[in-house]
Amino acid sequence: MNLTIRAWLQSRGNTLPHEKRLSREAVISLLIHSIFQFGASMSGVFLNLYLWRLTHSVVVNGTYSMIVYILTPIGFAIGGYMIKKKDRMVAYRLGIVLIGLFYLSVSIAGERLVDYYVLFAIFNGLAGAFYWVGYLTLMYDVSTEQNRIRYLAFNMMFFTAATLAGPALAGFIIRLREGLSGYTIVFSIAFFMFLLAALISLKIKASSGHHRVYYLKYTGLIMKKKQEWSNALLGFFGMGLLQGTMLFLPNILLFKVLPREDLVGYLGVLYSSLSIVMGIFISKYANAGRARMYLTISTVGYLVGVSCIIGSLNVWSVVGFMILYSIFAPLQGNTMTGFYYSLIARLPLKGELKVESVVVREFFLNVGRVISILVLITFGSDLDGGLIPWILLIAALTQFGLIWSIKNR
Repeated sequence: MNLTIRAWLQSRGNTLPHEKRLSREAVISLLIHSIFQFGASMSGVFLNLYLWRLTHSVVVNGTYSMIVYILTPIGFAIGGYMIKKKDRMVAYRLGIVLIGLFYLSVSIAGERLVDYYVLFAIFNGLAGAFYWVGYLTLMYDVSTEQNRIRYLAFNMMFFTAATLAGPALAGFIIRLREGLSGYTIVFSIAFFMFLLAALISLKIKASSGHHRVYYLKYTGLIMKKKQEWSNALLGFFGMGLLQGTMLFLPNILLFKVLPREDLVGYLGVLYSSLSIVMGIFISKYANAGRARMYLTISTVGYLVGVSCIIGSLNVWSVVGFMILYSIFAPLQGNTMTGFYYSLIARLPLKGELKVESVVVREFFLNVGRVISILVLITFGSDLDGGLIPWILLIAALTQFGLIWSIKNR
């Protein structure tokens, strides 16, 4: 599979200058992340529905997600220390293994998951943090200023393709089984996918320069001196204000208006297909100098999408909302990530703050996510109450702040 993906990527880049082509480690990182995301999309999407089926409570789902996002920055800080003192692959592989063990424990716990959902949320938050701090650091290392936009676009395409296949297969399996037993099978398959990703990660060598200084405690001072960095971090805070609810609420809304897990999974295929198309567009035509324009387009797209569900939550309005979100979310995410990685190179110590930058970014992003979930479970826990579309509208309006937070290069 690795050779096939590498050959395809090389064929896509035959007409490109050498400096824009992807390295061997970049290709392997894409393969690992695709396998990981296939397992994560199978299990993660339906973990929220599993909790919903067991509790029918937005508060329980929201509290679970909120705990995950509170623990994630702590896990990022610990993982960042591992990367500085050991290697990025230590945190990365540890994250893959722990997430695998998490879903194995979910399979074993079964319906008793509800009794211990707080502990499971803590476990999930820390495990996911180790994976993502390792992967985000790896993404920086295996790409360059010349090929980073292209690498990020391919990353999003493979990520989305895995997200396309995972929910569809999971929904099919769950539909075939009686009761909740299908969920257990899905979580077990996810465990084996994470194990495979961990084994393939052994092909990426450790980086040089271990036992470096961890500058996390100095980031506050750097933020005061580097206004551009502070503005970008505030942009990620604003991004989290919409992401917090969008990472778990849409599937609950879909299941409410269309109470079949397999159809929720199949609609996920549609959403992921649209994101892949956007990824192809970004990989071919994106220009780093048009970052503000891309953020403006994505925000307007969000607002049009939210307008679909104002006044009525039905199959067509929810599906229409998710179609537009699936088109414009990749544009926003790729733009912000590409800009932030270019900014890291301009910070003091010339790239030595890449780990700290990833950790601090995650803190701001998750503060935004936690705030949005608090608002949702406080004012929108009743799915029939009519406030959810207005909460999403306010969150979408905050995305205009991202335009101000960055500068075109």
